[in-house]
Formats: sequence, C-alpha cells, structure tokens
Amino acid sequence: MPRYVAVVGPGEATAADVDAAAAVGGELARAGVVLVCGGLGGVMEAACRGAREAGGTTVGILPGAERSAANPFVDVAIATGLGEARNALVVRSADALVAVGRGYGTLSEIALALKAGKHVVGVGSWDIDGVESADTPEQAVTAALAALT
Repeated sequence: MPRYVAVVGPGEATAADVDAAAAVGGELARAGVVLVCGGLGGVMEAACRGAREAGGTTVGILPGAERSAANPFVDVAIATGLGEARNALVVRSADALVAVGRGYGTLSEIALALKAGKHVVGVGSWDIDGVESADTPEQAVTAALAALT
C-alpha cells in the first residue's frame, strides 16, 4: 500500500516557496508516495504540478463544496465544504507532513500534525519545537520518508 505525505503551505506563496514545493512534489512522486494537499493554489498547486510531472498521484482536500475549485494538477479532488476545518483532514489522511513556507493555515496544519504524532519537516517554514528543519526540498523528502519506515 502506498504511503501518503501531505505538502502544506500558503496559497499566496513566494517564488522560492513555489520552486521548493514543486521540487518536493516531484521527489515524493519519484518515491512512489501519494501527495495530499489542500488542493488550491500557491504551494499546493506547485507541489501537485511537481508530483504530476514526475508521474505521481495527487489528492486535494478542498475547503469548499465544488470539486471544480481544485488546481489543475489534482488527480482526486475531495470537496468537503468545511472551510479551513479541512486542514484536519489533510493532516489525518497523511503519514507525514512537509511544510513549505509560512502562513497561518500552514501553522494550523503543523500544529494538528504534531498533536497527532505525525512527523513534520519544514522547508523555509515555521521554526517550532517538533518540526525538523530541512535546507533543501530533497532533504525534506528524505527526512519525511525516513520517518515512514
């Protein structure tokens, strides 16, 4: 059975965050991991694009009630109608979490993951006890995958 890793980060991302997220998505796909995210733009879209380009599978857990709101690189769109509460579903559906960049939604997902005992790796993200910091997307994926074994 494949492993699932959530990639979380702001919808309004910096260019550096977008580049890092695309690299994370590609690395996860090459490792055979299913990428889970919030399904919208910014870091989420970049991660899905990277995963799709590398032949991976992406799942977007959307805040709204319409699957059509998903970014064009989401393979499986799950419309929850839960708003930001969907962050809990993103976290719970994953075996580990990679946070790229900073945003309050990202911060909530990190907190939920840590509370659930999930391994969290950050790339240019919040400096919080319990979050393993990685200097590169490749290091982030290596750390997340190591936590799955």
